Amino acid sequence: MTTNTNASAAGADQIGSLRQDSRTIGLIGLAHGSSHFFHLLLPPLFPWLIQDFGFSYSELSVLVSVFFIVSGVGQALAGFVVDRFGARPILFAALGSFAVAGVIAGTAHSYVQLMLAAVFAGLGNAPFHPVDFTILNKRLSPQRLGHGFSVHGLSGNLGWAAAPVFMAGITSATGSWRLACLCGAALAAIILAIMVINRDALDDRVTVAGASNGPAKAATASAALEHPLAFLKLPSVWLCFSFFFWTTCAMSAIQSFASPALQQLYGLPASITAYVVTGYMLFGAAGMVVGGFLVGRVERLEKTISACLLFSGGLLALVATGWLPGYAALGVAALAGVGTGLAGPSRDMLVKRAAPPGATGRVYGMVYSGLDLGFCLAAPVFGYMLDHHMNAGVFYGAAVGMVLSVVSAGFVGAGVAARKAQLGAAKPA
Repeated sequence: MTTNTNASAAGADQIGSLRQDSRTIGLIGLAHGSSHFFHLLLPPLFPWLIQDFGFSYSELSVLVSVFFIVSGVGQALAGFVVDRFGARPILFAALGSFAVAGVIAGTAHSYVQLMLAAVFAGLGNAPFHPVDFTILNKRLSPQRLGHGFSVHGLSGNLGWAAAPVFMAGITSATGSWRLACLCGAALAAIILAIMVINRDALDDRVTVAGASNGPAKAATASAALEHPLAFLKLPSVWLCFSFFFWTTCAMSAIQSFASPALQQLYGLPASITAYVVTGYMLFGAAGMVVGGFLVGRVERLEKTISACLLFSGGLLALVATGWLPGYAALGVAALAGVGTGLAGPSRDMLVKRAAPPGATGRVYGMVYSGLDLGFCLAAPVFGYMLDHHMNAGVFYGAAVGMVLSVVSAGFVGAGVAARKAQLGAAKPA
């Protein structure tokens, strides 16, 4: 018993070191990348599914909506489960659900079976934000938390960038979209094995030394006495929710519909426009690396978010005009990812500042369910636009979503600043 206690104490002492922080950040980044990869398990295969089954884009967009309905409802509930039972076992279950989704998709012979695959993928995606941010907030030292958020967002963009290349690439090379889905299942199983082997670095029951002392500990204890749903009364929670909703409406337009819209607007071949999502995500990944350094240097994070998203929205509106040469339009659409990437770490830190103590999982689960709702509602709208040749609307709609998200971020930032001022005024002289 003494040996085990000493070992646990030794492990706890290592929490917060550069080596341990880097290990945790890397594992969470890999896991988060897999969740974004499975957002796009099916959308890159839409041309082949249309060819084999005769579906329309509107019908296939329903699969995207089902994924995000399941994920959104599950994400709001997952926050409570994570706060109650811990993040690590929920992470393992999520990765297992991805593997099941890949197998079902790879063996599907009907629309219902494809929908079932979307359901399992949505179940797997549901807990990732409350899981990831709970582990990062508890295990990382404060000076590396911004970089943890940066890598978290970076890995998500890389997952989005990799999925079209992986799924469409395997399908093109082998002539089998089913094999591509089964390879996706195998990828999820490998990542799950990596997480299990390194499970000690994901244990959110052990926190950074001193993280639960002083005022924070008292605030957390006070929060524990409140009703579990008390955080829903905070305007900041719903403003963050709306922020994620609008940014995701914009993201949905780019992810699933930018490629065919560029084909119709500019007459570019599908073999070229298919990579606009990859380009957008790679530019976004580069932006997130820089954004991780901005977090620690900027006090009013909403100003960074606003400038970056307005930049991206302007570029997408320019693409929508049809004024650009074809390949330039593709490049400008991809370049818009820089702004969303730069804003990413500041966005995640702003949510942390807006969240009350002791409700990390619940708050992240609720506000990030706005992401799922945005994907769910936006996909049919943009799918309808494509079916009715309203191709410019895809890019104009994305630009409008970014502008509306800037408004939400401004209100969140003002609320955080006001609360900070009140706390400062309440301190004894």
